[in-house]
Amino acid sequence: MTEKFSPEFGQAELDLLSRLSNALAVSGDEQEVREIVYEQLQDFKDSMHTDAMGNVLVRHEGSGPNRLKVMVAAHMDEVGMMLTKEDGDGLFEFVVVGGVDPRQLVGKPVMVGRDHIPGVIGTKAIHLTTKEEREQALKVNALRIDVGLGGSKLVEIGDRATFSTTLQVLGPSLRGKALDDRLGVFNLIQLLKNAPENIDLLAAFTVQEELGLRGAITAAYQLNPDIGIAMDSTPANDLPHFDGEENTTHNTKLDGGPAIYLMDGATIGDRRLVKWLTETADAEGIPWQYRQPGRGGTDAGAIHKTRAGVPSVSVSVPQRYLHSPAGLVRIDDELNTLKLMHAALSRLDKSILIPQENK
Repeated sequence: MTEKFSPEFGQAELDLLSRLSNALAVSGDEQEVREIVYEQLQDFKDSMHTDAMGNVLVRHEGSGPNRLKVMVAAHMDEVGMMLTKEDGDGLFEFVVVGGVDPRQLVGKPVMVGRDHIPGVIGTKAIHLTTKEEREQALKVNALRIDVGLGGSKLVEIGDRATFSTTLQVLGPSLRGKALDDRLGVFNLIQLLKNAPENIDLLAAFTVQEELGLRGAITAAYQLNPDIGIAMDSTPANDLPHFDGEENTTHNTKLDGGPAIYLMDGATIGDRRLVKWLTETADAEGIPWQYRQPGRGGTDAGAIHKTRAGVPSVSVSVPQRYLHSPAGLVRIDDELNTLKLMHAALSRLDKSILIPQENK
């Protein structure tokens, strides 16, 4: 068994996660994150390549006998916007890419394109609106990204835009954009740097997850794994109720540890894998929680339907305010997710694939 892994979150780890979080990598243009992945893993892989979709596929071969091929996926893309039409004077019409709530957009500073040109999402000031207008939810087609006079020479139609939030430490928490799923990307990089030797670790840094798990479809077909695991971040529905009563209906909560999925909108977690993860967490003294069934989905939703089928499960870091300009996670939840994944992979063998009717 691989030597016990005790992840830390020091300055080097903060710097890496900051670079990942602050990068602009809206679905379909994941290049900035792809470059960081290549830079970080040059010395920690047996093979690495970018496929036709843009996924980065990395293989670390173990050394033990009868090794399982384990695919671990984390998506590089984030939700955001795309410029679609220029109105002149640095004003651009745009569409949202992925699940962005238009109510989150008005007045937000953004960066546009690979040069991170600064801009702002604008609409009429409150002084100029009627009572009827203020009572209606704004639609995206009523908004514009304003990059200022002269900005039209620096950006172009098709450029992606995202929020100009930079990662910050807030006491025991991290606040930043795109932590869905740069946390998963960060964790997968760390797993490859400390890869267990009892398995072949097939890492997939996927694209276009936010548009329907697109990259994971082709990645899983290429890798053809025995087991699939998606590492992601999941919404924590743990805020107090508006009436002040305790919230007892949360799906996940901060400070509860990694969230192990029973079922979501795209996958029912393989029962054998759920048990493997929970038993590992209990044996290692790692706090954990079930991600209660609900909407949404991870790359596991594509992996488990590949070829003849792949037993799959998801493990996520709970996060408040997903798909907004600033998400919030606990550092301990992040570290415990990484710790659980490494410990679980280190104790994995082919007995886990015994048919369910025999378990």
